[in-house]
Amino acid sequence: MYRHNQRQLEFEDFNLPFGGKLRSDNRWVKMAKFIPWDEFEKTYSKSFKNTRLGPPAKSVRVALGALIIKERLGTSDEETVEQIRENPYLQYFLGYKEYVDEKPFDPSLFVYFRKRFGKKRMAKINETIACKALDEEVAKNESDDNRDDDPKGGAPGNRGKLLVDATCTPADITFPTDLKLLNTAREKSEEIIDILHKPLKGKQKKPRTYRKVARKAFLAAAKSKRLSKNKMRKARRKQLGYLRRNLKTIDKLSRQTPLTVLRRRDYKNLLVIHEVYRQQQWLYDHRETRIDDRIVSVSQPHVRPIKRGKAGAATEFGAKISASLIDGVSFVDRIGWDAYNETGDLVGQIEAYRTRFGHYPESVHADKIYRTRDNRKFCKKHGIRLSGPPLGRPPADVEKQKAMVKQAREDELARIPIEGKFGQGKRRFSLSRIMCKLAITSEAAILVAFVVMNLEKWLKGHFFALFSCPTVTIWTRSRWIKLPARRYWRICPGGKVGLVGFCRP
Repeated sequence: MYRHNQRQLEFEDFNLPFGGKLRSDNRWVKMAKFIPWDEFEKTYSKSFKNTRLGPPAKSVRVALGALIIKERLGTSDEETVEQIRENPYLQYFLGYKEYVDEKPFDPSLFVYFRKRFGKKRMAKINETIACKALDEEVAKNESDDNRDDDPKGGAPGNRGKLLVDATCTPADITFPTDLKLLNTAREKSEEIIDILHKPLKGKQKKPRTYRKVARKAFLAAAKSKRLSKNKMRKARRKQLGYLRRNLKTIDKLSRQTPLTVLRRRDYKNLLVIHEVYRQQQWLYDHRETRIDDRIVSVSQPHVRPIKRGKAGAATEFGAKISASLIDGVSFVDRIGWDAYNETGDLVGQIEAYRTRFGHYPESVHADKIYRTRDNRKFCKKHGIRLSGPPLGRPPADVEKQKAMVKQAREDELARIPIEGKFGQGKRRFSLSRIMCKLAITSEAAILVAFVVMNLEKWLKGHFFALFSCPTVTIWTRSRWIKLPARRYWRICPGGKVGLVGFCRP
């Protein structure tokens, strides 16, 4: 039977469920206690000058906390500020002493937050949080001492597994084509002509730009469903001619109106347009499709095409990152905008593992591209087992061959977590499309996503630890395994484990 809901209570009669006090088991309260804010404050404060000019800067807890909130909630800059204003838990996370019903700062400050942290500071923050999460995991499983790892093939002093891989984080740009890029450069050059001619208005006639004719020619080619190579080449030649004419006009106007009247963004666009014209003219003259340091976006000239060979997108446009995964905790080892070969990062990633933990890993699980002769030689020298089959012919012994195939399959299965970590970052967080426009802010945004993923991993483990039962580690003739305590276990033939019964409390 349906009953009409009672009328809406007055605002003054609405009671808070927590009695006006914050709960200690809230996720934001837990993360606030876990993050070492004081340690980050020491390095963050060095980026400011000792001056009394201007308003006081926001603390590292406010700046970093706001970036973490934005990434974790997946909201825009404006919406993040509103969420902080409405939620007392978020204000506690930012270090507020009491609830304040007003905006903490202007949403435009997010850009300055990312600039101040940059790639180096944010990478250091991620490493600190990741190492702290791993230390707590080791302390929780101290009796284990990584004995659940496969002991085959590693040196006696080596412990743990290292998973490495690389991926691309696409930038927020449209799919670039030569014709589209030339049209954008032409439109930007027309805007610059308008700015340079504005002081001369009424004194000198405005130079012709043929913008309507150029726009019409571009649309005729862009909207064509089936455009032949000759027609596409003709359309590119037209846009190159219009752009060349505009650049000559800008050069003439700059002799009368100084370029200092341009905004920083417009002056930057002018420099980019000159380089775009040079590259596109060279590609047209030489009938080539490739050139070094190719610009694919006027607004984001740092973005480069990266060939990944994926089924859905053979070429991606964004930043390429090399990451390593240790017990579910991720480290970002390199961020680059060029299509570098990640093969050369493996030695550095292994040495970084040794620096963090004091020993080399027992095994390294990587893609086929990492298994070069130099990397194999380095791993063999330090007693590290590199995943994948060895070089040369397979052994004649059938049993050895079967064992080799089984080991290779287990190595491929062990690589799944790092692929899942990249998938988590692209599905759940912002790694699928970086919305920042600058290179420094984009790098900071990428690292913030990994910081939040590590916090999520720690928070998940901390949550399940409250409900987990004690465990015991036993040897099963081939490997160490972890089993629930307060149970009777029996080792069956073949190394299998069987449950006999339960212990009385």
